[in-house]
Amino acid sequence: MTCLVGLAANPDSGKDIRRVAAGASVFDNQEKRAVLARCLAGIKAADANPSVLYLDDLRAIAHSAVATAGVAGTPVAGPRYGNAQDTVHAAAAMREASCGAVISLGGDGTNRALAKGWLDAPLVPISTGTNNVFPGMQEGSVAGAAAALVASGTVALGDVASQVKVIHIEIEDEDDDIALIDAVATDDRFVGARALLSGDRLIAAVLTRAIPSAVGITSIAGLLQPMSDEDDAGLAVEFTAKGKPAQWHVRAPIAPGRFDDIAIADARRIELEEAVEIVGPCVLAFDGERERVMKPGQRATLSVRRDGPRVIDIQSTLEVAAREGAMIFPTVEGVRHAG
Repeated sequence: MTCLVGLAANPDSGKDIRRVAAGASVFDNQEKRAVLARCLAGIKAADANPSVLYLDDLRAIAHSAVATAGVAGTPVAGPRYGNAQDTVHAAAAMREASCGAVISLGGDGTNRALAKGWLDAPLVPISTGTNNVFPGMQEGSVAGAAAALVASGTVALGDVASQVKVIHIEIEDEDDDIALIDAVATDDRFVGARALLSGDRLIAAVLTRAIPSAVGITSIAGLLQPMSDEDDAGLAVEFTAKGKPAQWHVRAPIAPGRFDDIAIADARRIELEEAVEIVGPCVLAFDGERERVMKPGQRATLSVRRDGPRVIDIQSTLEVAAREGAMIFPTVEGVRHAG
């Protein structure tokens, strides 16, 4: 089986307004290049003849890493716009090319864009963003090795990956959308700087996860009613921006270094595929970024489904490889190897 791994690095992740307004750290492109270089080293270590299909971003992060890695690499064809649409397009191309695994560098928004292009992608997400609920901090070397072991068929995807939940958003008279962690209605008139920074403008939210130890909208719900991705349900939350009385107040980290006191009117568990309706006027934010302006009376229907990316567990992948001897090689020129 051919080992073809997709690479998608977002040069703009970890650089939004929250660096100024809240104190989040900057993840520069030099470090992203270094992470990709380590991923490529892991890919080479796990497969004798790998190849990669990569998003050739406008900062040439992936291109420069591939050029010096000694791995056969092909850039995704087509125009580049320097925004999230590049990731959507690249993910669709990786799906068409039947990549056996995809490595993403970014935050929640980057992985949402990737899922828009390939909803159930076999994914190794590495955090280089701001509100990183979906991707985790992973060492590139072992992330690359895990991706190659799955892409080559050495380790079966179904044995080491779990399919995550996704919020599907159907907007009246407009294109549908998705969110991986949270979809939020805010009492804003414009998209503006995109990042959500004001808790007092929140109207309602639907979440796939409610994690008290995370940062962002998910922490607000998590401090009230925790929910993991393993739970076959979602969470619907109503806030007080439309004048509803508060039942609870939580002090939550809505951005790195910033805590706000948030008033909550209601919170309830919803079943998978149960519909939640939101009526404009409002702005809809997905995974921490304002995206869509809804007109007065315009309706959006939100539901949680388990049909998202198949996230590869790195530790499980390497453990399976170890049990099957996939990373053990014969003695060469007197060098003694394990096994």
